[in-house]
This record gives sequence, structure tokens and C-alpha cells, in this order.
Amino acid sequence: MYKSVLNIVFGKNILPTDNDEQYQILEEHFTKFDRQIEYGSKLPAFVLGAWSKSRKYLITMFQNIVDPEKQKSQELCPDDKTLLHNLLECVDIENAPNYSVLLLWATLANSIPMVFWTIAFIVTQESVYKKVCEEIERELPSTFETISDADLRKLPYLKSCILETVRLRSPGIIPRYVTKPFEVKGYTVPAGNLVFASPFWAHRNPEYYPDPETHKPERWNMKDVERNIFPEYFFAFGGGRFQCPGRWFGLMEIQIFAIMFLKQFKCEAFDPVPPPSPLHAVGTQQPEGPCMIEFTRLPGKC
Repeated sequence: MYKSVLNIVFGKNILPTDNDEQYQILEEHFTKFDRQIEYGSKLPAFVLGAWSKSRKYLITMFQNIVDPEKQKSQELCPDDKTLLHNLLECVDIENAPNYSVLLLWATLANSIPMVFWTIAFIVTQESVYKKVCEEIERELPSTFETISDADLRKLPYLKSCILETVRLRSPGIIPRYVTKPFEVKGYTVPAGNLVFASPFWAHRNPEYYPDPETHKPERWNMKDVERNIFPEYFFAFGGGRFQCPGRWFGLMEIQIFAIMFLKQFKCEAFDPVPPPSPLHAVGTQQPEGPCMIEFTRLPGKC
């Protein structure tokens, strides 16, 4: 998924996705950066030398890309602008490389691990796997070149599987700075403080999610899923005006990958879904171990 996502978000031929050697270097640096971002963003550079080196590589790469003169030379109509172009219009050029690295991390480090979790939860539950495959086969043609938004709306059960996965593997904490004082149960939280919301615990409240540790796609109202209406007590993407602006793109990525994978391959799981790692609280939770799956190409699928 990495290459396709990078080409969509940043534009084709902007990042080295068409050069295998350079792309491998980019992938290695991003993997190191992602693995220790929780610690590297808070500790001095000398403590995590490898992480700092990868961060410097990514920032330097974007310094060359977001060069002001290079951006001025590009005359683009609104429909041709990528997410990167729109970002650069909103931030000062001095900090643009840092924001670009953050954009890179946000688009790769959350949705792609969630794809792993989604496939793992689906194929390790025989009844869920069967129902998802039947829905895909029933609603989509046997062969297709593109998947439209109309096609995705025909697959509410698959989307409910994804949302149930997001419920169970969303970020452990969501930090927010307090800009205005507010009260909670008689206590005043002054401005300037950092508060943390915990989707991990909120999404496991048995009052709203009976049997909370079990992956149950059926708990989602399919009509609400089709209309993108989420319950108040589900805030994997934040809340109010601070919701993740890329949530629809991220869900679409996961849906399309799951469709393409399950449409082409027959899967059999040999491991249960691994527990989340206790070492990661920011971003999509990472697996503590592997989940071995055998997949074989279905006849007539390309």
C-alpha cells in the first residue's frame, strides 16, 4: 500500500516511488522513524541516534520537495492539487518540511496497520470471513478495474468489520491542549494544560459495547454505517471540529485493500489475532506478535 498512498497524497514522481533503490531507502528510514516516534519526539536526539538519523533524512527529503521557488513554478488547477499542495498553502514555509513528515506519518502509520488488524480479525472468524466474501461477490462484478464510492456503499458489512476493528485497535490515547478552561465533575481544568482522552477504555465500556473485547461487526447499525454516522461514544478519529481530517481517506484505503485482497485470495489463519503491544499508545496500536495466514490465489483472479 505504501507506494499507492504516497502517490495519491503527495503526487506521482514527487517521492521516489518509481526508483526501487531510492524507495527502499525511504521505506527503511520511515519504518525506523515510525517505530520509535513516541520516544524520539520527546527525548534528546543523542538518545535515539538511529531515529534521529531517519528523521533528518525525511526532513531533508521534504526540504528539497517544498522549495518555494519550485512550488511557484507549478501552475496547478484546484483539481490537480494533492494533499501536500493544500498543506503547503496553510503553513509557513520554514516549518513545511516538518509538517510534511507529519503528513507522511499520519497517512501511513495508522491506516496500514489497521489493514493488518482488519484482515486478521476477518479471516480468523470463519462466519465473518464467509459473510464478507459473500457480500463482495454478490455486490461487485467478477472483474473490475476501479472501485467507486458507490461500490463501497454496497458493502456495509465489510465497513462494519473495519469500524469494529478500529474500535478495538484505535489509539490508546488522544492528547489535546486546553485552550479554554472547562469543568469536569466540579474540577476546573485551566488553559494551557494537556489532557488525554482514552479511546482504548471508552471503546471497551460494557455499557455501550457488551462483551467489549470480542470483535462483533453485527453490533454496528448497518444503516448508520452506510450514512457514515458514528455513535457519540466512538471517537477513534477524535471529536467535534478536531476530528481527523483524513478519516474518510483512511477508511477508503482499508476498504479497497480488503476488497482487492479477499477478492483474489482464499485465506486460512493458523494463529489467533495477536494482542496489541503495550509499548505503543500513540497512533494505531501495533501487534505484539505475528498472525500467520496462508493465502492462495483463487482460480481466474488476477
